Amino acid sequence: MFSRLAMKAAGTSSQRSIRQLSSIKRMGLDNPNMSQTVVHNGVVYLSGQVDASASNIEGQTKDILSKIDSLLQEAGTDKSKLLSASVWVKDIQKDFQGMNGVWNQWLDPNNKPVRATVEANLATSDILVEIQVIAAQTLNE
Repeated sequence: MFSRLAMKAAGTSSQRSIRQLSSIKRMGLDNPNMSQTVVHNGVVYLSGQVDASASNIEGQTKDILSKIDSLLQEAGTDKSKLLSASVWVKDIQKDFQGMNGVWNQWLDPNNKPVRATVEANLATSDILVEIQVIAAQTLNE
C-alpha cells in the first residue's frame, strides 16, 4: 500500500484510486498448477520446462531449449536477453557433460546468463533434465 507521502509525491490524493504502476501478463494457462510464462515490468519468467519425448539427455535438452525459444518469442524476447537459468539434472555425474554440450551450442556466446545447475529427483522417472529461465523483454525501439 502506498503511503500518503508517496501518493502526494505522485500527485494523487488518498481519496483517489491508485493507478497501476506495473502490469502482470500470464501466458500458457492450460496447466491448472501454473502459468508457462509470466511477464512483469519487462522481465519474462518461464516455468521449468521438461520434455521426455527423447530418451537421452542430449535429446531432452535440445527439445527443452526449443520450447524455451518458442516461449521467449511469444513473450517478446529471445535467448540473447537471458538473465538467469536454473538447471536440474537427474544424474549429474552421468548427464552433466551431455546437457552442457547442448546448452553451450544453443547459448548466445555474447549474452550468457547466470546459471545454477544441480542434481535433483525430477517429477517422473523418464525426465532427465528441467530448465527454467528468466529473460529481459526486448524493448520496442
